[in-house]
Formats: sequence, C-alpha cells, structure tokens
Amino acid sequence: MKGSMNTHMGNIYIDPEVIAQYAGSVAVECFGIVGMASVNVKDGLVKLLMKESITHGISVNIVNNKLILDFHVIVAYGVSIITVCDNLINNVKYKVESFTGLEIEKINIFVEGVRVID
Repeated sequence: MKGSMNTHMGNIYIDPEVIAQYAGSVAVECFGIVGMASVNVKDGLVKLLMKESITHGISVNIVNNKLILDFHVIVAYGVSIITVCDNLINNVKYKVESFTGLEIEKINIFVEGVRVID
C-alpha cells in the first residue's frame, strides 16, 4: 500500500520503497549505528548490508495513512544501545515525517548484532 496525501492540485502517492530508502539513509547517519542488517531466518545468519541494499534491513507498513517502520540494525561495540535507539527514533521520526508529510505511528528497532569499529 502506498502513502497518500490529498492536495488542492491533486493526490500524491509515496511508494514504501522510497520511504525505506530515505529512512535507511537517515538511520546510518546516527551515532552508534554501524549499518542495517539482513537476517536469514532459515539459517539464523545476520549480514551487514552495503549502502546499495540498505532497504533490505527496513520494513515499511502503511496503515490508515500512518507509517510503521521496522529497523534491523547492527550497533557499534561499547555504546549504550538504549541511547543509540532513542537517537535513531528521534532522528527518523523528525526527518521522515518532514520528508513525507506522513505521521509515524511506531518505530520498532531490532538490534541484530554488535560490531567493533576500527
């Protein structure tokens, strides 16, 4: 389902893939986030995603024209996970709502791994 807005000139439809791409770029800018993760449920493997496939670590659902975002992330070793997640939520909520004009109802964060940064 696409997000939509009615304006005086017509309708605007936003594809969830566009929202995922933008939200992913905002997420990787946050302090303590190493990158997005791809989870292979069958094997239980977690893989760090490159920038080109960043949207595979994000799920965008649109319910009643409100966004529900799921992030699968890998965090840096030695940082406070709760602080990193609060920062991620605040940045994503502000920037994605400003970018799309759609309200975010919920942001779920799944920390899939920890990585030491050199």
